[in-house]
Amino acid sequence: MAYEAALAALSDPTRRLVFERILAAPRPVAAIAEGLPVSRPAVSQHLKVLKEAGLITERRNGTRRLYAANPKALGELRAAIEAMWQEALGGMADAIYEERER
Repeated sequence: MAYEAALAALSDPTRRLVFERILAAPRPVAAIAEGLPVSRPAVSQHLKVLKEAGLITERRNGTRRLYAANPKALGELRAAIEAMWQEALGGMADAIYEERER
């Protein structure tokens, strides 16, 4: 999973809501869509984007499909964000050091 695809997929507010519901527990589309301000077909489209980004998995359970978070993808996304954070902190430390040296 490329973290760019994951970040792009999560940039949509409704898609983030869908993803947050899946993080809590594997769910069928009907349970994910319940109470959202979009139709079930729209939720299905959001699920497709999340799946293509590698953030979720899908498995059949009888006639239903259950969607769940992909732990491997979440670990990779977390590592990428931590690396960006460390780089930002390093840049800030360098800037502070340079400012003090002046």
